[in-house]
Amino acid sequence: MSRKIIYPFGAVVGQEKAKKALLCCAVDPSIGGVLLTGDKGAGKSTLVRSLSHVLPNFEAVLECPFNCNPENPLEMCDNCYENVNSANDFEKVEKTMKVVDLPLSITVDRLVGTIDIKKALNEGRRVLQPGILANANRNILYIDEVNLLDDYVIDILLDSAAMGWNTIEREGISFKHPSRFVLIGSMNPEEGELRPQLLDRFGLYVEIESLFEAEDRLEVLKRVENFQKDPISFYETYASIEKNLTESIKLAKKILNDVTISEELLKMLIDSIIHLGIKTHRAEITTIKTAKTIAALDGRMEVSLEDLKTAMDLALIHRLSNPNSNPPSQSMENENNEEMEDESKKKRKQIRQLVPHHHH
Repeated sequence: MSRKIIYPFGAVVGQEKAKKALLCCAVDPSIGGVLLTGDKGAGKSTLVRSLSHVLPNFEAVLECPFNCNPENPLEMCDNCYENVNSANDFEKVEKTMKVVDLPLSITVDRLVGTIDIKKALNEGRRVLQPGILANANRNILYIDEVNLLDDYVIDILLDSAAMGWNTIEREGISFKHPSRFVLIGSMNPEEGELRPQLLDRFGLYVEIESLFEAEDRLEVLKRVENFQKDPISFYETYASIEKNLTESIKLAKKILNDVTISEELLKMLIDSIIHLGIKTHRAEITTIKTAKTIAALDGRMEVSLEDLKTAMDLALIHRLSNPNSNPPSQSMENENNEEMEDESKKKRKQIRQLVPHHHH
C-alpha cells in the first residue's frame, strides 16, 4: 500500500448521521458541504481523513495545478480550455483524493491565488501562483474551527463552493479555474457560534455526538488500540467494507442524475418547510439533492419516504431560526414535553412530526 495507513472510515463506531452526510457530499459536492459540530476529541477529523480513503480516484490533466478534468471542457481552467480548442490531446494522470487543510491564518491571496503582474506586463503571459482553492479542486477542503475564520475568507470560500469556480483578478487581468471540492467544516460550539447567514450556506449540518453508552466507548477503545498495535492487519479487516463503500460511491455518481422523487414527496417536503417557517430556498433544494444522493448510494433510482426524512434531518436543522416558533401543533405527539429537552432535540422532533409516517 503506497498510501499512509489511516484509520478506516468503516471502523468508526456510531456516527451514522455524520458518515451519511459526508458520503452524500462526496457523491454530490453541489450539496454545499457539511458542517460537523461537537466537542473536542469526538472524532471529527478522524472521520474526515478516513473519508478521503474511500473516495474513488480521478483523472486529471497532467501538470495542471488545478486538477482539471481532461474529459470535460466545462471543468477546465482557462489554460486547459484554450488547449482544448487547439485540439491538444491531454496527457492524463490518475490522482487519489486528498484532504486539503485550510489554516486559520490564511490570507486571501494564499486562498484564491495571485497573478504575477510583472511577468504579465513584461512577457505578456499569465503566470499564476495557484492558491489553496486550486489545490482543493476535486479534493476535500477541510476547515477545522471554521467559526474562528475571518468572515470575508469564509464568504470567498462559500461562494467558490457554491459556484464551483474561482476567479483571480489583478489590474485588469483575470484568470478562472474550476474549484469544486467537498467542503467540510468542523467546530466546537463552545468556542462561539457561526453567523446564521454562514450556517445557511453549509448544505448539511451534523452534531457529532459523544458516545455515552459504555459498550460503544469500549468498542472505540479496542479498535483504536488494535489499529495502533498493527495498522496493516487492522486495515485489512476493514478492507472489504472500504472497497464496498468506494464502489457504492462510484455507482451513486453514475446514477445520481437519473434518480427521481415523486410529486407526493415533493409536496410533503414543501409543506413541511413552509410549516417550519424556513425562509431560505436553499432548504428544499439541498434536501432534495441529499435525498436523491441517499437513494443513489443505496443503488436505488427513486427517493423513498425514509430517504426524505433522513435528508430533512441533515439539511433543515440549522435552518430553523427558532425551534419554538409556530410549533406544528396539530401533530404534537405528546403534550407533556420535558422542559429540559435541548434545542437540537426539539428541532429534530419538530422536523419528524411534520413528516407523516405513511407506508407505500
